Amino acid sequence: MLQPRGRDPQAITSAPLLGLGAAVTGAVRLVDCEAGAGPGSCNGATGDSAKAREAAAGAMAAPSPGPREALALSPEAGQRAATSNSSHRRGLFWRLRDKQTRLGLFEIGPRHELHGLASMMQAGLWAATQASIDHPPTPSDFSSELTSPKKPFLACCSQAPSPSFRAISLCWDRTGFRWPTCDRGHVPGLSSEPGAADPAGLPTQEDFSEVLTQVHEGFELGTLAGPAFARLRRSLGVAEEDYQAALGPGGPYLQFLSTSKSKASFFLSHDQRFFLKTQRRREVQVLLAHLPRYVQHLQRHPHSLLARLLGVHSLRVAQGKKKYFIIMQSVFYPAGRISERYDIKGCEVSRWVEPAPEGSPLVLVLKDLNFQGKTMNLGPQRSWLLRQMELDTTFLQELRVLDYSLLMAFQRLHDDERGQSGSVIFLVARSVHGAQIPEEAGSQNRRLLPDGPNALHVLDGPEHRYFLGLVDLATVYGLRKRLEHLWKTLRYPGRTFSTVSPACYARRLCQWVEAHTE
Repeated sequence: MLQPRGRDPQAITSAPLLGLGAAVTGAVRLVDCEAGAGPGSCNGATGDSAKAREAAAGAMAAPSPGPREALALSPEAGQRAATSNSSHRRGLFWRLRDKQTRLGLFEIGPRHELHGLASMMQAGLWAATQASIDHPPTPSDFSSELTSPKKPFLACCSQAPSPSFRAISLCWDRTGFRWPTCDRGHVPGLSSEPGAADPAGLPTQEDFSEVLTQVHEGFELGTLAGPAFARLRRSLGVAEEDYQAALGPGGPYLQFLSTSKSKASFFLSHDQRFFLKTQRRREVQVLLAHLPRYVQHLQRHPHSLLARLLGVHSLRVAQGKKKYFIIMQSVFYPAGRISERYDIKGCEVSRWVEPAPEGSPLVLVLKDLNFQGKTMNLGPQRSWLLRQMELDTTFLQELRVLDYSLLMAFQRLHDDERGQSGSVIFLVARSVHGAQIPEEAGSQNRRLLPDGPNALHVLDGPEHRYFLGLVDLATVYGLRKRLEHLWKTLRYPGRTFSTVSPACYARRLCQWVEAHTE
C-alpha cells in the first residue's frame, strides 16, 4: 500500500535508489529535456513551451507512439492518474485479492480502475526502451565509456516531448551492491574486468549494475540492469522497436486475475507476447543477484525451459512507496488456439482449481490435481524434455531456489501441421549472441525448434502442440522457508506440499514430468 512521503522530489538524487542498502558511487545527472531538443541532447535547451505542452497533452491519445510521443504523461494526465490511483490505493494498487470471483483476462480500458496505473507503466516503459534504442549497449560504446573508473557511464534521455520530463541517471559501482545471496565470484562467459566489453556482445559487470531512473509528471520509473537485459533481448531476436510497441501506449494492457495465492498482480501486453508481474523487493534482490549466472545458464543451454526474463523495473507514484515488476516472454504465446493451461509444482496441497463451466470464456490456469489421469504425448521429444528438465532444475537447485512452476498449455494441431517435426527448420537459438562453448557442445541439449513464434517454449507431439516453461525463479530456501517446511510437515502429515528443500523440489518435479509424459 502506498503512503505519500512528504519529501522533496530532489531528495532522490542523494538517497539510495532502491532502498536496498546500495551505495551510489557514480555521478548523478538531473536534466530537463525540452520538446524541441534534438536527438542526443540532454542539456535542457529551451524551446517553444506552448508547443511542447500541446504535444505532451496529445501524446497518450496517439494510437502508436512516434519518436517524440509518450515519453511522459502530460501534466494533466499525470495529475488525473495520480489522483485516481490515490483514491483506490489501499485496495487496488498492485493487489486485487478482494476479487476472487473475477478470473481471467480483462482489458484495461479507459474506464478500468487500473487504467491510470497502466498508462504510467506504458509511458515509462516506452521512454525506458527509447533510452536503450538511443544508447545501445554496443561493445565499442562500453569499451570507450567505461575504460576509466573515474568516468562512470551515464545514460540519458535523447528526446522528450514535455518540458516536465526529467531523467536521472545513476551508475552504481559493483561494490555498491549488497545482495544477501549474491555470488561475486567470476562467472564464465562474462567480462570480469571493469569496462571490458566482450566482442561477442556478452554483458559486462557494469551492465548488471547500472540503474536508470526517469522522472515523469506524477511518477518515476526505474530500469535495473538495463544494458544486460537489452543484450539479452537482442540475443533472443526481440527487436527494441517491437518491444517498445508492445509495451508502450499503442494498445491497452490485459489484466490477468488468477487463482494464485501470491499477492502479485499480472498483466499482459496487448498482443499477449509479454508478461508483466509485480514482485517484492527481496524477490528483485534475488533475481538481480542471480542474473549473471542466469545469463550464463542460457548461454550454455540455449534451449532451456527457463522463462526469458526481459526487464526489471521499479515504479513510484506521487512520492509513494516504490513497487517493482518484471517483464518476461509469455510462455503461452501465441494464445489463440490454446485449450488448456496448467501450473505444475509436483505436489498436492492446495493444487486444485475448480474448472470453468464448459463453454465458459474464462481463462483459467489449472493445477496438479486437475491433471490427474492425463499425460502429454510428446513422441520423440520426450527424451529431450526429460534431459532439459534435469539440467534446468539442477541449476535452480544450485541457486537454492524452490517453489517454481512448470507452466504447460495444450493446443491441438491441425491436420496440415502434423508430422512436420522431421522437416522443421533448425533455428540456432542462443541466450547470448555469439555464445558458444565448444567443450560443452555435446551437453547443450539442443533440439529442432518449430519455425514459428515463441519456439523456445513450444514442443510438437503427434497430436498436440505443447507450451512449456519454468517460471517464478525468485524464492530462496532460507530460514523463513525452512520454518514453513517444519510447520507444513506437522500440518499435512503424509501429503506433499511445495515448501521442501531445493534438491527434493527439483527431483520431485522431474519425477512428475517423467510420470506424466509418453
